[in-house]
Amino acid sequence: MTHRAPLLASLAVSALLLSGCAAAAGSVGTAQAPSSDASAPAAPAAAAPSMQGGHAGHHGGGSPSPRAAVSEPSEAAKMVCGDQPMDRLTAILDLEQDPHTVNSWADSTFTCTYHLDEGALEISVREASDKAAALTYFDAMQALAVDATPIEGLASLGFPAYETADGSAVFQKDSFVLQVDASGLPEAMGPDGISRNALAYQLSTTILACWVEHH
Repeated sequence: MTHRAPLLASLAVSALLLSGCAAAAGSVGTAQAPSSDASAPAAPAAAAPSMQGGHAGHHGGGSPSPRAAVSEPSEAAKMVCGDQPMDRLTAILDLEQDPHTVNSWADSTFTCTYHLDEGALEISVREASDKAAALTYFDAMQALAVDATPIEGLASLGFPAYETADGSAVFQKDSFVLQVDASGLPEAMGPDGISRNALAYQLSTTILACWVEHH
């Protein structure tokens, strides 16, 4: 489950060299206004899908300022269903065609589910009111996650990050908490037998590269 730092760093640098990131085309499948501010992970069900939990934290940072309710996710959040992650996924697994995807927006979380022959891959973004609120949410996710291991050094790209034994990678950047959940996939996939942890990490860094490019 644990990746060697040099390999992760190499993958991260490769991802950050990517360009041409774009948001997902079309409308979100299930659009709802957030029921609450993303500053507190009080309700476990509001956390990223695979965790089914929130995060409590040590980063701290004062009370987050309130955010007006929005009816749809940001363009940055919708990038998890955009061309770049899709292209990366199809290239890694050597897919003949793009997998079907389903989008949803609820409780300040945008989720894109990729339906592969082997199972479902879920990528979600929790949009918090500010960076401090996102850190609090991230910390609570990590505290509740089973077999969570911090991603450190160059492999973390300088962001709070961790992975889980069952194939999830979670990063916090600015007011976003990104989770790539490959737990519904086999332990190894594709012509090169990539592990689901490595797949989750590579897709995470691809999305982070999109966010950096459009910051």
